[in-house]
Amino acid sequence: MDPHSSKLPIYGALVANLAIAITKFVAASFTGSSAMLSEGIHSVVDTGNQLLILLGLKRAEKPADKLHPFGYGKELYFWSLIVAVLLFSIGGGMSFYEGISHLQHPSELSDPTWNYAVLGAAFLFEGMSWLIALKNFTKKKSSLGLFNRIRTSKDPSIFVVILEDTAALLGIVVALLGVYLGHQFENPIYDGIASIIIGVILAVVAIFLVYESKGLLLGESARPDVVESVTSIVRADSGVANAEEPLTMHFGPSEVLLAINVQFKPELSAEAIENAIDRIEKAIRTTHPEIRRIFIEAESITKRREQV
Repeated sequence: MDPHSSKLPIYGALVANLAIAITKFVAASFTGSSAMLSEGIHSVVDTGNQLLILLGLKRAEKPADKLHPFGYGKELYFWSLIVAVLLFSIGGGMSFYEGISHLQHPSELSDPTWNYAVLGAAFLFEGMSWLIALKNFTKKKSSLGLFNRIRTSKDPSIFVVILEDTAALLGIVVALLGVYLGHQFENPIYDGIASIIIGVILAVVAIFLVYESKGLLLGESARPDVVESVTSIVRADSGVANAEEPLTMHFGPSEVLLAINVQFKPELSAEAIENAIDRIEKAIRTTHPEIRRIFIEAESITKRREQV
């Protein structure tokens, strides 16, 4: 995925969340709504998270050096983990705390018009941000469903925005219900319950992001279809007798390391083996440009038999 194109939904979400956060806090100050305050906190956390993702994208572009010979691509995975931690601790924690506090010390709500207007506008802007991120994420055809595509994605700069916007849309719906039920039944407890539910939603999304970010940091392999394609490319070469299962690792959304043990035909000379390796590397890079580093362990059938 083009790193520049992946920034578009992040910029869109950043601007939307910053504007929405300000309006939510203004509405909360006028109405005293706990759910609205939780939503304001949520939008501030989301704004900070988008800045951290942009920082991760920037630092991931640093060239390789002696200390990091494989580059800094995993910087993005580190910052996506920090985003998940902040979403859980600040977003989920503060919303949950605000809800409990409101249940213990309920306050009468004033005219809900502000809340309805702000939450309606927030839903519109969050929905636009969600659609932009979703369109960017699904522009490549896949037989997988959305959830499985997120699970197998190696680009947190996109799926973090999708999940945050999804949580935001759900939170807005819950906040609207809390405000409506609170005024309908003249009971501010509904507003506090809504705030707690918002906190739970954020915590669940954050836990999922922590799990996904941990896997990427530990070093996930390329997708199974990519591994299968690489194996087919290698084994299809005229100079190859057999090839073992390739080993792959993502160092970034569009940067994969490949190592594979290849058994060449015994009649090949050293020069013929070198030519075969060049053909294989060219074919792999043409089909899968994200595979930046290729390590081929050459082995002839004769050597294989001698070892046995």
